Amino acid sequence: MSKPVKQVHLAAHFPGVNNTTVWSDPAAGSHIEFSSFVRFAEDAERGKLDFLFLAEGLRLREQNDQIYDLDVVGRPDTFTVLAALAAVTEHLGLAGTINSTFNEPYDVARQFASLDHLSGGRAAWNVVTSWDAFTGENFRRGGFLPQDQRYERARNFLRTAQELFDSWRGDEIVADKATGRFLSEPKPGQFAHRDAHFDIAGQFTVPRGPQGRPVIFQAGDSEEGREFAAGDADAIFSRHSTLEAGQAFYTDVKGRLAKYGRRPDQLLILPAATFVLGDTDAEAADLAHEVRLAQVSPQTAIKFLEQLWNRDLSDHDPDGPLPSVDPLLGEHTIARGRASVRQYRDPIATANEWRAKAEAENLTSRELIIEVTGRQNFIGSPETVAHTINEFVQADASDGFILVPHVTPDGLAPLVDKVVPLLQELGVYRTDYDGVTLRDNLGLAPLQPNQATSGARRA
Repeated sequence: MSKPVKQVHLAAHFPGVNNTTVWSDPAAGSHIEFSSFVRFAEDAERGKLDFLFLAEGLRLREQNDQIYDLDVVGRPDTFTVLAALAAVTEHLGLAGTINSTFNEPYDVARQFASLDHLSGGRAAWNVVTSWDAFTGENFRRGGFLPQDQRYERARNFLRTAQELFDSWRGDEIVADKATGRFLSEPKPGQFAHRDAHFDIAGQFTVPRGPQGRPVIFQAGDSEEGREFAAGDADAIFSRHSTLEAGQAFYTDVKGRLAKYGRRPDQLLILPAATFVLGDTDAEAADLAHEVRLAQVSPQTAIKFLEQLWNRDLSDHDPDGPLPSVDPLLGEHTIARGRASVRQYRDPIATANEWRAKAEAENLTSRELIIEVTGRQNFIGSPETVAHTINEFVQADASDGFILVPHVTPDGLAPLVDKVVPLLQELGVYRTDYDGVTLRDNLGLAPLQPNQATSGARRA
């Protein structure tokens, strides 16, 4: 029996604080003005994309004790933007990253339940943890949980929020058929939860939303993150950009679902993906090179070096070789509020790998940074990009992609106008939205009242 053809899922990420956006491009717009979010959302909905995704920034990044102003300075509140977008969109899902380390379940559940009602069932929550003590200073919780306890708190946070979502079951008041009198049942919204992290009881104020609860996303490539996603998430973001790496991640995470009583189709795997389009593959390659040079300016290259070396390298020549000294080790880093610093588990080993690559390929510091921080996944003509996206999905390297343009708010439009129609012609992408809620459009089964929604509890 031949394998059934999979449908491609596409979504769009409105970049926040990053070096992905090319600010020197005349088309680059504000990341604060609401009109930018509206234009981006309108393009996404015109392309029948599943959802628009916003990341979260709880503190401005700093390096060498100064604001990292090579990125955008300023970040609006996620819930505020998504709620406003609910009024100017009809089908597009509205997904936001909300931190489980620096928030409380009642507040977050109330906000997401409200968003689900306001949007008619289009809310999604990307559940993340945070290690960053620098960010934690804003909440008087700097560095208060090690990694294993952060994920424990995240699981308990999500479980508690789900109990709040489910506290309005719709059948609280039941009448006795013989007497016609009402039987005693819990009040709508009544809840009580106690564990190592939360001890709360009361009455939830928001009735059950159109989806029952928001769609749950998770972003994390660690062992803890993969296990958390397998147990509790509806979709997981990943960062694997090659077919082989994507297939390995896909097989690993989907293979974890059975022990939580879940099927492979109950978790979508959606890597982030950038793109550069040209009339031909050669033209796109030339444009992609120009984009990478703009994304990694000489100043940006030095900042990336400093994040690994943990030293002030302001006098280093970006067009020269890599620093000859080794990175400084220790918990105190000169870059604060930037999660990417944490990815270097062995800075000295990483520095040696970079040196070997630079020597073998005769790369300058800036050229090396362009190579190792490359984020361009799909480069080519619209036909090439459409076929490559479909190849990844049909080969089980992903279930789709979250698209990240290098110009906002209008950088999504070329893919919507030129690539989406080709995917539709291939028969692997919708020509209209499949349902009313985000769960419908993602192909996820609807949740029933009182349904246990946590994989951890099912296990």
